[in-house]
Amino acid sequence: MNVTLYSDGSSRGNPGPGGYGTILEYIDSKGILHSREYSKGFPETTNNRMELLGVITGLEALTKPCKVEVITDSKYVADAFNKHWVEGWIKKDWRRGKSDEVKNIDLWLRLLNAMNPHQVSFTWVKGHAGHPQNERCDKLATSAADSIVKDI
Repeated sequence: MNVTLYSDGSSRGNPGPGGYGTILEYIDSKGILHSREYSKGFPETTNNRMELLGVITGLEALTKPCKVEVITDSKYVADAFNKHWVEGWIKKDWRRGKSDEVKNIDLWLRLLNAMNPHQVSFTWVKGHAGHPQNERCDKLATSAADSIVKDI
């Protein structure tokens, strides 16, 4: 099955309250589009953590191996795979350079595990540029972040 995973993350402050928004879409054998949305807010997080968690949530929701195209406005996420940063981090025991530890290792490991049964590719799109699903993910992410702000 071919699945398109759209995702965005947001934080109000960095760190601060944040959230992610994710949409999974696929077209069944009858040509019918199926879509499912996910979002959640967190009281103390960063934008990059939310970008990662949005993709993770979408991948973890899949119940069988799929070919997945992740569409994100996060260069942090897309470039990590498209520019092979993750491969380098793993070879260097999750270090950047000689001493700097990669941030968010827990989520990178979780993402790699979530990707494992799937064929995953990453496509970067410019944020806030009118892409309908990216705009919807942004709304889901910011609404989730704002709902946390109201509770604080």
